Formats: sequence, structure tokens, C-alpha cells
Amino acid sequence: MNIVVCLKQTLDTEERVVMGEGTVEPDDGKRVVNPYDDFALEEAIRLKEKLGGTVTVICLGPQRAEAAIRTAFAIGADEAVLINDERVAGDEYTVAEALAAAIRTRAASGKPFDLVLAGHMSVDNGASQGGPRIAELLGIPHVAAVTELTIAGKDVTARCDVEGDEEVVAAGLPLLITAQQGLNEPRYPTLPGIMKAKKKTIETLTAEQIGMAAILSKTEANERFLPPPKQPGRLMKGEMAAQTAELIRLLREEAKVL
Repeated sequence: MNIVVCLKQTLDTEERVVMGEGTVEPDDGKRVVNPYDDFALEEAIRLKEKLGGTVTVICLGPQRAEAAIRTAFAIGADEAVLINDERVAGDEYTVAEALAAAIRTRAASGKPFDLVLAGHMSVDNGASQGGPRIAELLGIPHVAAVTELTIAGKDVTARCDVEGDEEVVAAGLPLLITAQQGLNEPRYPTLPGIMKAKKKTIETLTAEQIGMAAILSKTEANERFLPPPKQPGRLMKGEMAAQTAELIRLLREEAKVL
């Protein structure tokens, strides 16, 4: 089975985020593999161990994203592609176009895919658009927020998280799924895996090499800012009627929610 995993490098959510001039400081903070992509990668490795085949990681990002790819190598990925071209960096629309183009380019060159896995969302944007967009561009079905996956031949059964409940979906290959928390428990890289990962080759592609020109984003972020500091609570005193009147006044005049 030939499996493609779409991987993203994000800021570590446990690190302190520093803002400057309406954006996140570019060189501040530790960067890691997007946590939801960890579930996708782990599931791909497990499927390879069970069914055979190869796992290819495809990532869109600058040179520093190689660190995320090396982590994937250390865990068990076989091949990797880094799309390093500022002309195709942007919003979910642009990212999906680039990743789908890279997958199509590999398929046309004799490296087809049976299954594409991606994280349910990225922790920096949280839009959950990447997987469905890529599936649409590839012309294949997708199943989102998968928490359990079973593959027998070309038949796929997926259990999905649906707003606190779950549903079971049957599909066939080729297919794209997005991995939700609970799908598996991602493994840690081993020391031998880390050493081997340093020697593996990363295929770096530009826009022209995946058959694309520069793509304009559909959306633009004008400014990013931290939420205001949390205000201390206020204790109401007096008779219940007076407390109620004061609460209504505060909600109307200060909180402005009435």
C-alpha cells in the first residue's frame, strides 16, 4: 500500500508565543510536527507494518520544515517531499492546491497513492479545511475526524468523531482521511531511527516542478493579537433584588452583552 501523509510544522503550543507588529515573531518559539499530523503519521506507519508498502511525507514550508520531516523519517517514513517556494505559501486554499499538485505530480511519475492521511486540523489555524480541499482537488472521497480505521483489501471502515458522538463510514480506496485525537498513540523516535533519519534524502520541489505558477491566497490575515488579560471576578453583595439589578447594569454598560 502506498500511503501519503500531509505534514505541517507548527509552533509548539506549550511554548510562549511572542507577538510583534500584528504577527507572531517568526523566529521565536520551538516548532514541532502539528499534533494532529502525528496521529496521521502514526496510523500510516502502522498500516505499512501490517499491510506493507511505503509511507511518503509531503510538507509545504521553508527550509526549517526539514526538522519535522526528519522526525517523520525517525518514526518510520520512507520518503519525503518538501515544497519550498514562497510563491505557493498562504492560506488553506493555496496550501491545498500545492499539496494536491505534488501528489498528482508523483502519481504521474510512477508513484501512485492508495491512501492519503492528514491531521484533522492544524493547531495554529484550526480551520480543518486542508484534508477536504485536497481530496476534492484529487477527485477522491474523504472521511473526516477518524478515530478508528480498518482496511481490508480496498474496503475501508472508519469510525468518526461527530460533535461528541460517532458514526461509522464505509468507503473504498483511493481515499483521504483526516486523523482525530484518539485514533492511536503516536510513538516517539528512537535513537537508531534518529541517526538513520539524518542520512535520508528529502526531495525539494518548487512551484514549477509541481506544475504550478504562483497562487494568490483567497484570504489574508491583516493582524494577529493576543487576547486581553483576564479580569478578576467581582463579588456581588446585598439583597438578591439589588444584586440582580447591579448584574444587569454591568452586563449592559460594561460588558455590553445586553
